[in-house]
Amino acid sequence: MPADTLLGAPLIAVTAGPDLFASALTAQGVAVTTVDWRPPAIAGDLASLWCDAVDAANRRALERLLAAQQVLVDVRPAIEVVPGMTRDTVLHAGPPITWDRMSGPLRGAVSGALVYEGLASTPEEGERLATSRAVRFDPCHHHAAVGPMAGVVTASMPVFVVENRAAGNRAYSTLNEGLGKVLRYGAHGSEVLDRLRWFRDGLGPALGEVIRRIGGIDVRTMIGQAVQMGDECHNRNRAASALLIKALAPEIAALDLAPRERARMLAFAGGNEHFFLNISMAACKAALDAAHGVADSTLVTTMARNGTDFGIRVSGLGDQWFTGPAETPQGLFFPGYGPADANPDIGDSAITETAGIGGFAMGAAPAIVQFVGSTPAAALQYTRLMYEITLGESAAYRIPALDFRGTPTGIDVRLVAQTGILPQINTGMAHREAGVGQIGAGLVKPPRVCFDRALEALVAERARRGAGSVSEHRH
Repeated sequence: MPADTLLGAPLIAVTAGPDLFASALTAQGVAVTTVDWRPPAIAGDLASLWCDAVDAANRRALERLLAAQQVLVDVRPAIEVVPGMTRDTVLHAGPPITWDRMSGPLRGAVSGALVYEGLASTPEEGERLATSRAVRFDPCHHHAAVGPMAGVVTASMPVFVVENRAAGNRAYSTLNEGLGKVLRYGAHGSEVLDRLRWFRDGLGPALGEVIRRIGGIDVRTMIGQAVQMGDECHNRNRAASALLIKALAPEIAALDLAPRERARMLAFAGGNEHFFLNISMAACKAALDAAHGVADSTLVTTMARNGTDFGIRVSGLGDQWFTGPAETPQGLFFPGYGPADANPDIGDSAITETAGIGGFAMGAAPAIVQFVGSTPAAALQYTRLMYEITLGESAAYRIPALDFRGTPTGIDVRLVAQTGILPQINTGMAHREAGVGQIGAGLVKPPRVCFDRALEALVAERARRGAGSVSEHRH
């Protein structure tokens, strides 16, 4: 009996592994679906990480991550609060990178920031300064900070200060500029620099005063509320921004400032749906830094991109970065743009996914799919899939559509290697050229090589230390 009659549908072969099998079947006229799967990298070494010592280390790291109590406590100039900040330091998103390998958006943001700081008089002079050794480049992540897209932070920029009161550490992020021509996409025109100066001289000091007056804002609770209101707090922040403005507005209105200035501040915050994003990122950073530095732990504590490389860091491996080429997001483009215009993935905002929100919480934010080019059913599927590679679930961030199940939290290098499932990130897309700005939004994943390299390093580190009992180190 023909297979079509027996099965009631055409027979399709599914192949995994060497292309030879698929090619042989195709040559015989057989329909073939190829599955991108391979056995876990260095399977024998992976098995050595499934042990009591690693499990115990991961419990400790995960407990610290889930126990975080993040509170927005202040806004201050970066030079006053960001560890290691100097007048000639330029922090950027993602893993370490030199000027010659920087993408267009990052170069544009650096040049604009140098003009803003008064270190250069024009963007062209800023470029020349950046190619000299007069500027010190370093990742935001090396300074307890995070930045969206280009992620550039310089000395006089005001930063949100988020304190993790469970562990006593702090994290920092700049103020969100809104959409359009903004520094984080590499724009550095007069309107961009004027806005940054207003942040420095007006909005930043006012927000700092207001936040101090009210004794801080419970960011953990605010994220939890926003997730139940349809946000995932990476690319959708409508509810979170509204909750934040609701908390700030009465005190802003009471400031001893000219009415026009108070109105400007409220109008800017109210018109910026991503106003909360940078606070969300700092909150996630504060939680993950508390989980970093646990020997033997395979918990991922950083995922970040600089527009050229994608990098991860792992709790048990200190400050080592494991990198691979950043991929280009797949999704929806604004009219007039297409894939050829898009820069490879860029920004520190994947810290949200690392902490269990963002793409990991898409099941709570079905409206996000209209922005990144997907379906509500797929959003739920993405979230369900992330439970396969995480160590636990959040008690603070719960998804109504999944019967209030906690978001999948705590990416485990072992589980990524064993399942072949990569973390799901939703993100904005930047134009390759500096200053053009956002040209769309979509979905992206890290390159697998980041996790393979981290796995190899975890095995080597345990071998170096003799794979003894669980201990702890801090960096």
